[in-house]
Amino acid sequence: MESTCTAFAGELWIATGPAADVREALRVFDDPAAGPVLVFDDRTGRQIDLDMRVDEPARGRGRPKLGVIAGEVTLLPEHWEWLRAQRGGASITLRRLIDEAAKARPLDAARQARDATYHFLTAIAGDRPHFEDAIRALYAGQKDRFDALTADWAVGIRDHATSLAQAAWAAE
Repeated sequence: MESTCTAFAGELWIATGPAADVREALRVFDDPAAGPVLVFDDRTGRQIDLDMRVDEPARGRGRPKLGVIAGEVTLLPEHWEWLRAQRGGASITLRRLIDEAAKARPLDAARQARDATYHFLTAIAGDRPHFEDAIRALYAGQKDRFDALTADWAVGIRDHATSLAQAAWAAE
């Protein structure tokens, strides 16, 4: 699944989507009075630097057409031995173990959603009225209180924060 990002200029929501789409939206956006442009990784809620250069096909190890990215894993010799003995080999076994762990821990998705919402709001709305109370409501799982505390915020900021927090509310 491709990750998405979101761009804001001040309080103005510009675009949400894959980096290439957001990059294109920023290329045509022209309103210097809107404020500084901030781009956020929707998975983490953290501000990112979006490379405005044209996307070029990645060349490297792995199987990029399938979305497989090569990386490095450091294990002890007995771990490598165990992995080699598994049906399908090390890569398939590691992917299966990660998928199983992710399914077994749905609360991690809620925690990640809360943390992403927190990081986003801290960067863009830390000076808003009721910010601290809204964060407390977010971590307490109080959706109605969170909605009430953020009701007067800029629509784009409020709606994006609510969108990021969806998995947290769903786990309640």
